[in-house]
Amino acid sequence: MGQSVVGAVIMLNGPPRGCGGGISGIWQPCLVLVLEATWRGRCLRLLSISQKEMRARAYSVSVDQHCKASVSPLKKKKKRKRTGLNPSMSTKKKLKKIPEERKTKEEEDPNEPGDEEQRASNGTDGVNSDTLHTLLTELGKVDNSRERANILFQWLIHPVSAKTFFRDNWEKKPLLIKRQNPHYYEGLFSTAEFDRILRNDDVQYGVNLDVTSYTDGKRETHNPPGRALPYSVWDFYENGCSLRMLNPQAFSSTVWNVLSILQEKFGSMAGANVYLTPAGTQGFAPHYDDIEAFIVQLEGKKHWRVYNPRSEDDVLSLVSSPNFSQSEIGNVELDVVLEQGDFLYFPRGFIHQGNCLPDAHSLHITISSYQRNSWGDLLLKVMPAALEMAMEEDVEFRKGLPLDYLTYMGVQNSDKEEPRRDRFLSHMEGLMKKLVSYAPVDAAVDQKAREFLHDCLPPVLTPAEKASSVYGTPVRFEDGEVVDLNTPMKASTKIRLLRAGIARLCSDGEAVHLYYTTENSRVYHKAELKRMEMNAEHTDAVEFLIHSYPKFVTVSSLPCDSAEDKVSLAEMLFAKGLIHTSEPLTTK
Repeated sequence: MGQSVVGAVIMLNGPPRGCGGGISGIWQPCLVLVLEATWRGRCLRLLSISQKEMRARAYSVSVDQHCKASVSPLKKKKKRKRTGLNPSMSTKKKLKKIPEERKTKEEEDPNEPGDEEQRASNGTDGVNSDTLHTLLTELGKVDNSRERANILFQWLIHPVSAKTFFRDNWEKKPLLIKRQNPHYYEGLFSTAEFDRILRNDDVQYGVNLDVTSYTDGKRETHNPPGRALPYSVWDFYENGCSLRMLNPQAFSSTVWNVLSILQEKFGSMAGANVYLTPAGTQGFAPHYDDIEAFIVQLEGKKHWRVYNPRSEDDVLSLVSSPNFSQSEIGNVELDVVLEQGDFLYFPRGFIHQGNCLPDAHSLHITISSYQRNSWGDLLLKVMPAALEMAMEEDVEFRKGLPLDYLTYMGVQNSDKEEPRRDRFLSHMEGLMKKLVSYAPVDAAVDQKAREFLHDCLPPVLTPAEKASSVYGTPVRFEDGEVVDLNTPMKASTKIRLLRAGIARLCSDGEAVHLYYTTENSRVYHKAELKRMEMNAEHTDAVEFLIHSYPKFVTVSSLPCDSAEDKVSLAEMLFAKGLIHTSEPLTTK
């Protein structure tokens, strides 16, 4: 590949014990890359000011805790000697590239936005290691679901800015963040929650849980039929098997919440697997995946080795690989032990394997996205439709092939120097160029959008959203009768969509449908994507609502033909759970 895979190795909270206190200290030789943080003395946290003025504010955290970077060669040397696994942060070859990859303040591109502009685009200048529960609570006060997604993603990869990540690492090379803060991701998932789910939920082997092992180069799956009960699951674990929970979002409300927010950042399904591995074992063979992988170390530690794609054909792979043998994967490019609170990202196509050290178990969650979300995947939808349209509208595409084309075209004739071949290929090239003008790009994008909406998790509502939507209306059955059923929608009522990406208006030939995610299942594709056909007089108003988000608009401002149409549309969208009001509706 010709490039170092290490985008950044960040170690936070100051140098390890026994190391110097600055970049010129004893730990300099093992420094791979330090991204200098410009936090202006503090990192940002969220603060709700008002529903109109939602923004972030600073955590009172010192620069020393968040902006120093170090790696301890003494610790690493001791660990290698004990385990024999030789986990190293990088090679000397990478160290030579540091001056080329780092920019001084004077060398920075003057056209790039400064600190203030970056804060505006990222939504926050960084998020402290406050509890995830607190962060999600504060995010609920952010009045824009896209901004919530930006802030949560920034928290995930802190202290690297989202701008830097998407410029330098996304689909290019791995990013490693060594936090030295075991509590940073606390609350996302735990072994205690793993056990609770096994006890309380219907976890099925092969559907929700895989039992795996990788011993002496052989990868095996040990799933029995039926429900995964604690007695058998923990017996597998005690005998050295790894446990992979395939869809933790179906059981964990926190994972569901996190993924439902992040899916708006990616515009692509956000999924997750949880991996629990016993000390001294490995559960999976070396392989690469077809997703962008964000690995969050939740408990214990794990030794990871990452390898460059074997060839250009494997770069940004469309499908996951088979299991590789150790002899097939080449030289390791990133060799590191992830400890609790650490983070690792690598793009699809990068081979990887992880094993537990003898002295600790490992629990990590892999958050994934961007499966089959490439330009090629879009063109797979565009080109067949373009060709069908061209054949209907352009006679050149309907003209017959030459009578004798089989005598000079095809593989058996490909080495011939034949003028007729040249004319044939030239004509084919001309038709393909004309095909572009028939490409129904918007319709193909809508098809991708419908697939994404079907993949989406339903939104996790905040208390305020629930109270101001159909999910919190006061209607109930009490003392033998229905109470508080009528919650009138008025012309002056202010409404908006519950989420920016909750619905999409698409034309399906003769009809226009509104597709929406509020009735999706937490289990992948358990239910069909819901839609409702829109009357012609309502389509402009729905577009108006979509484009107005995150602003609330009055029912009277909807571009419908009559006041009755405006109210009836608002009531229909409210009843379907697609909109909420600026204030909870009151009964008559």
